[in-house]
Amino acid sequence: MTETLRSRDAGPRPAVPASGRTAPPKRVDVSRAVVVGLVLAAGVVVLAGLSLAVGARATSLPVVWDALVDFDPANTDHVVIHTRIPRTVTGIVVGAALALAGAAMQGITRNPLADPGILGLNAGAALAVVLGIHLFGIGTVTGYIWFAFAGAAFSAVVIYLVASLGREGATPVKLALAGAALAAGLMSVMHAILLMDQAALDGFRFWQVGVLGARSLSDVATLLPFFAAGALLVFASTRLFNALALGDDAATGLGVRVGRGRITAGLGVVLLAGGGTALAGPIAFLGLVIPHAIRLLTGADYRSLMPLSVLAGPVLLLGADVLGRIILPPSEVQVGVMTAVIGAPVFIWLIRTRKQVTL
Repeated sequence: MTETLRSRDAGPRPAVPASGRTAPPKRVDVSRAVVVGLVLAAGVVVLAGLSLAVGARATSLPVVWDALVDFDPANTDHVVIHTRIPRTVTGIVVGAALALAGAAMQGITRNPLADPGILGLNAGAALAVVLGIHLFGIGTVTGYIWFAFAGAAFSAVVIYLVASLGREGATPVKLALAGAALAAGLMSVMHAILLMDQAALDGFRFWQVGVLGARSLSDVATLLPFFAAGALLVFASTRLFNALALGDDAATGLGVRVGRGRITAGLGVVLLAGGGTALAGPIAFLGLVIPHAIRLLTGADYRSLMPLSVLAGPVLLLGADVLGRIILPPSEVQVGVMTAVIGAPVFIWLIRTRKQVTL
């Protein structure tokens, strides 16, 4: 009788797999994740409509729908709306790519402050693009992309090697410090090149602040295979990220190949961040803020965090782009500036609303 009471008082025990290793806890609130996902999907649709309707020449949403389903080349409103389609598609694709890259980087490094900008990947991609403009006269997305990939990959390798020095290896704090130092150094070199080369400065200045309206659908289509490959690699690493949240030793005990998994996921991040930077320039804060917001809403499990980040990224980027078109008419504030203006206070608020950031 006593043994029975003790077993009842002990409560349910965590499931232990056949190998004897304790499994990571399941933290997905499916119903909440579904609701948040539906709200975010609706937000993408609404903001895409506003992106097509808002601009120097504003049009109503019914006219936008009419232009999409029954295009009339003689109707100037329809023509204007169709010229905005590449900008809207670029915002959706880049927003999803950078948000997913930010979530993956936070999982790889176990650092809630990690994102492609803070850890230097955007700086590496930007410097490589400047070198391409300066040395080879590159001026197209097709040319930018290979330099952006090379620069982002270079930054990722250097940061990891520097952070790995020492007995404790690549800890989250060392990765953040190495990334911040490398980003500062790369940006200094980039600005020095731009000061010496006026032509490179002219070709780079608008791309540097982050733009969506300078790309065509063919440019987006050129990068889609890279985005798809990066997303596939990152989504395949979901189990790795959940295991790494317990620590490297615990992840190894769960049967996860930590080193190989980090390399695979890192390659996915390079493809996503490099492609997004090549297409729209270095967009700040998006990859940092979005994962934090999703954690507040649904928890830290990457099984829900990553797909919801794919939906939340376009919401922030399209919203910033639409806001940038209407605050100073008829001029526009570039989306890279708007994401920084929106992202900084939002991130401060997110940090203040929780006592501890958890991965």
